[in-house]
Amino acid sequence: MAVIITIMVLELKAPEGASWEALRALRPAFLSYVLSFVMLGIYWNNHHHLLQATHHVNGRILWANLHVLFWLSLIPFATAWMGSNFDSFPVAIYGTILLLAAIAYYILVRALIASHGKQSPIATAIGRDFKGKISPLFYVIAILLAFYNPEYSCALYVTVAIIWLVPDRRIERMYESRD
Repeated sequence: MAVIITIMVLELKAPEGASWEALRALRPAFLSYVLSFVMLGIYWNNHHHLLQATHHVNGRILWANLHVLFWLSLIPFATAWMGSNFDSFPVAIYGTILLLAAIAYYILVRALIASHGKQSPIATAIGRDFKGKISPLFYVIAILLAFYNPEYSCALYVTVAIIWLVPDRRIERMYESRD
């Protein structure tokens, strides 16, 4: 994920001039970068917590993990496109990639629970997974909303980021109760 973030930052270009106006022209690209950086950071933190709770992996888990990484690897592309063309279709594509990454992460969680058992500490820590279920719904709404108002769509992407900003406390609590 660090490589994905590095690739993404390389897309930010210096302004053409040396004024506030020149810098202001980069606002969409910079805000797109900040949103994507936060999203990738959220995945990085929660992925770390999730794998920390893992005792073993199998082929299904490895492929599910690769599936998550595939969608996350497309974020730099969508970020650059949305940042340089803040319009309905690029904003909707950005959301589609976020939606598919969220679904892939959900699949990874389910693969881990299936491998570790429904009574395992990881299954207990995840619980009903309200955040994991509500986020894709928000993404679908945001994707559709992008065709009416891309700003509102991005506000929903930010809302999902806020929901997930704190690393998954359920897994942290699991470790605290063990100690």
